Amino acid sequence: MSKYKNIESLIEKKKSEVSDLDTLEKFRLNFLGKKGEISLLMKELSQLDADARKQQAEELNIIKDSVLKFVKDKTAELQNEAMQGQLTSESLDLSLPVNSQNGTIHPVTQVIEEVIAIFGDLDFFVAEGPEVETDYNNFTALNTSEHHPARQMHDTFYVNSSTDNMPNVLRTHTSPVQIRSMLKQKPPIRLIAPGKTFRRDDDQTHTPMFHQVEGLVIDNESNMSHLKGCLETFLKSFFETDSLKMRFRPSHFPFTEPSAEVDIGYKKKGNQLIIGEGDDWLEILGCGMVHPNVLKNVNINPDEYQGYAFGMGIERLAMLKYGISDLRTFFDNDLRWNKHYGFSSINIPSLIGDLS
Repeated sequence: MSKYKNIESLIEKKKSEVSDLDTLEKFRLNFLGKKGEISLLMKELSQLDADARKQQAEELNIIKDSVLKFVKDKTAELQNEAMQGQLTSESLDLSLPVNSQNGTIHPVTQVIEEVIAIFGDLDFFVAEGPEVETDYNNFTALNTSEHHPARQMHDTFYVNSSTDNMPNVLRTHTSPVQIRSMLKQKPPIRLIAPGKTFRRDDDQTHTPMFHQVEGLVIDNESNMSHLKGCLETFLKSFFETDSLKMRFRPSHFPFTEPSAEVDIGYKKKGNQLIIGEGDDWLEILGCGMVHPNVLKNVNINPDEYQGYAFGMGIERLAMLKYGISDLRTFFDNDLRWNKHYGFSSINIPSLIGDLS
């Protein structure tokens, strides 16, 4: 028994020397390892008779259990202390003042906010939808034939999944948002749908992922003259000019009829591009009257309602307005580029103040 009292005294002494997880592990091995004090005493029990072995085994197991409990409790305590120390040392005081020069608003974000501000003033609301869309919403509901080139895999990213037995795609435009909105809301409808879109394209003027904003008006009186007036108001406000040469060229889109491409006049003055003046033309967007088949596909009677739609690329608007020559630089994650072309976070686009 004196031998066990000695080991109990030794255990208490060694407990006081435990200060971290390393010394705790040494403590455990010292008593519970293969050559630990308690382990060796357990081996000696085989040399005793049955009664003595039973009695001393019970005493040793009590001592062993106390050591195990200490190791478990101390481990939790030390781990908690280490975590609290790490949280304290790595904490970030969000109340600290931030140097506003360290971050700027990306031109894409800025232009989206400018577009929203202008159309918001024209009584449009912002609609959103998923970036992974059904083939039906992206093509079929928009009067796009089964054999249209845009549906081929060399143009569209198909996703290895389906929704309600319809294949999924990465949306190629934000027009599916219009479909979803018309299915949920009865006319009149006045919306814009800004967001990311995806197509298999990559060069100086195209990227696999880009941003679009599309607009939709559905009521019982809108016509091409209303469409022209709406776009003229938008383009004058966006490019911040009182005069704007604009022309409509006949075109074809499956979801509008008649359809048109819109060009705006410009001229070059040195390396500067002056929008709204001159005899040269820039293609800026596509538009048209909503095709009756599209209205039928969303359960809107084309004999009662009509409307117009338009769409334009956000990056293209940004390039023209802010003199950015290469589309790919938008996505290079170059802080120097963003500092040069970026905008102050406190400069919120407004038609009352400066738009940009």
